[in-house]
Amino acid sequence: MPPTLASLVHHSALKLAVRAGEDRLDVPVRWAHVSELADPVPYMEGGELLLITALKLDAEDPEAMRRYVKRLVEAGVVGLGFAVGVNYDDIPRALVEAAREEGLPLLEVPRRTPFLAISKAVSAAIAADQYRAVTAGFAAQRELTRRTLTDGPEGLLAALAAQVDGWAALYDASGAVVASAPEWAGRRAARLTADVQRLRERPAPASSVVAGAGSPDHPENADRVELHTLGTSRRPRSALAVGTAAAPGTAERYAVHSAIALLTLTTERSRSLHEAALRIDAAVLRMLLAGEPDHARTVAGDLYGGLLDAPFRIVVAESAAARARTSTGARADDPGGVAGDALAALTEAVESAAAHAGEAVLVVPEGERLVMLATDGGAAVAACAEYASALEAARPASEPLAGGDEESLVVGLSAPSGPIAASAAYTQAEQALSVARRRGRVCVEHEHLAAGSVLPLLADDAVRAFADGLLRALRDHDATGRGDLVASLRAWLSRHGQWDAAAADLGVHRHTLRYRMRRVEEILGRSLDDPDVRMELWLALKATAPE
Repeated sequence: MPPTLASLVHHSALKLAVRAGEDRLDVPVRWAHVSELADPVPYMEGGELLLITALKLDAEDPEAMRRYVKRLVEAGVVGLGFAVGVNYDDIPRALVEAAREEGLPLLEVPRRTPFLAISKAVSAAIAADQYRAVTAGFAAQRELTRRTLTDGPEGLLAALAAQVDGWAALYDASGAVVASAPEWAGRRAARLTADVQRLRERPAPASSVVAGAGSPDHPENADRVELHTLGTSRRPRSALAVGTAAAPGTAERYAVHSAIALLTLTTERSRSLHEAALRIDAAVLRMLLAGEPDHARTVAGDLYGGLLDAPFRIVVAESAAARARTSTGARADDPGGVAGDALAALTEAVESAAAHAGEAVLVVPEGERLVMLATDGGAAVAACAEYASALEAARPASEPLAGGDEESLVVGLSAPSGPIAASAAYTQAEQALSVARRRGRVCVEHEHLAAGSVLPLLADDAVRAFADGLLRALRDHDATGRGDLVASLRAWLSRHGQWDAAAADLGVHRHTLRYRMRRVEEILGRSLDDPDVRMELWLALKATAPE
């Protein structure tokens, strides 16, 4: 259960006392927010416990307090915490009466209880509730999987109905009910055939919420029904209905999504094995990236051999044509095209090399990209590098990779990693991909970034614009023939502020150089004693230096 005002009042360390709204303490608290504004309503989302000391409130004015409390109630604030012993020794009577009139729970916060302690208590309770929901969701997923394997779709629907405390039904392509649970749910599900048929007219995956009928014992109590299409093709072959008394919580949502995935696997008739493998690959990858290698190994079993244990690399590949199509607003899921061909060719090269070497490789389509996990130093990684090198060699050096280069790929490789650091490796691959895109390269390895120089990363229009703007006043000054401030600044920075050495490089007296540096400070309005200023100026000089 999420935290409530009652749970905070019963929290032994907070020592909160209820001064109004005693009958409304069971309301959930979404967050604890501190605000001394006379009108904090624009910053409220609803469900907050507002904490104040009345620093800017006339808390003894009855009319002002009635208006203040009324605004809070209308904004959805669920409770008001007032710190005593700060600006007021006790909660002013005007505020207490206003809270009682509006039914707003008013909590007295003793001076020894900091607002931070209340915020931490709320945050900890929310985190604990979310953890319980996620744990329950994983348990539901395991139970649904078990029932699917032992009893088929009928067993899954029965387990799902129990998990959501409602009912579930499976429809075929015509909208007819194939199976349902519990027994009485069949007639209820049959009334939604027209809704299922309308849902199937939309591109998959699609879902909708419709009003259902009441239960057999209480027909006046209408329930809430979610409809979800099943299948991986553009036109779904079946659908799932889930009826509940209220909107599903986090754990129930996990159960519904797990049921959708499992039913999709069991109801697909064409390409079912291939699609199932893709989903397993994606699930294993998500678990690894979520820091759950044990769960990933449990799901994968022997499917990938020792891939998940050995040092591996993560590769992120993106089609330049796909990127260009996305930027122009074209559909990302358009069938065929050179974008799909480019990614498919890379996938074929990697999987073929891995198969010949007897290696396992995990390839997961991710929108317009591919994410691969392959053994470090193995044939799959080598094939990826060779494929990228071939593309690089085939493109003239005078033609850098562009967003519209439809036959090109951009590839980023992580450093060698293990299952515990999979998320970091994925980030490395994305960083390498970004650098490859910026440098006009086909492939960049993250390991090579740290071994190189940061200066090539400055080859960006935004960086050059910043540099030009920063140095423009100095260049304008030099253009008048009144000095050579830019060259003097470069010499001084390159000599780490050593006056004699920099002056010697310029062939001027050190006093002349000191005067020029003072002029630089005056023109820029910045102090050269600030290391951040010196860093920015040096990078600006390097970014605008002639090739």
